[in-house]
Amino acid sequence: MTAEDERPDAPRAAPDGAGGTRGTAGPGGKGAATKGAGAARRPYDARRRRAGAERNRGAVLDAYRVLLFRDGYRATTVRAVAGAAGVSPETVYKTFGGKPGLAKALWDVTQAGDDAPVAMADRDELRAVMEERDPRAKLAGWAAFVRGVHERLAGLAAALAQAGPEPAAVIEATEEERLRGVRGFVEHLADRGLLGAGVDPSAAADACWALTSAQLWTRLTVARGWTAQAYEEWLVAVLAAVLF
Repeated sequence: MTAEDERPDAPRAAPDGAGGTRGTAGPGGKGAATKGAGAARRPYDARRRRAGAERNRGAVLDAYRVLLFRDGYRATTVRAVAGAAGVSPETVYKTFGGKPGLAKALWDVTQAGDDAPVAMADRDELRAVMEERDPRAKLAGWAAFVRGVHERLAGLAAALAQAGPEPAAVIEATEEERLRGVRGFVEHLADRGLLGAGVDPSAAADACWALTSAQLWTRLTVARGWTAQAYEEWLVAVLAAVLF
């Protein structure tokens, strides 16, 4: 880690009187008049503060995406991201905790397609899959969801790949999350009696996790030149063979 990436010291507390003077106790214990004394304080607006924080978060992630794709993970510093986003480095550290946190947050936003605080399982696309009653249509909906995630994440995954232990740990964490999601889907099928006779849910989840990996997506669509539609149709067929 370079000196530029070291976390800046927390700002020192301002001395009494910074930005104004404290009133001194006078007769009767009342403070002397100060600049602005008597002016009505504005009510605290939590919504405005949240909106400002959300704007800053979006600006930081947008800046990080540009710099990451242009300069790579190692060369992209927190200070550079903060400068491009128009915020302080301390704001970036407080919000994301450093470069690994930035990478994870950008991954989550890219995977979902937006920064809305909604879990993947609660998003409309997956809710529709879970509510679908026809097994084949359910599987087709899930394969379409997987394809969409890969299309959104392909560039970011390539930017983080082979960039050292920090991004590798981020990708490992996302793979654990993906495995939990796949298990949830297979358990959903099992709960509704949709798995084929003799299909072991645990083994089926592992197989589905491997079949829906980013590595396999890249090998087929990049190395072998498959279209995204061809991948999706193939995925439906192989998942059906595993699950039904």
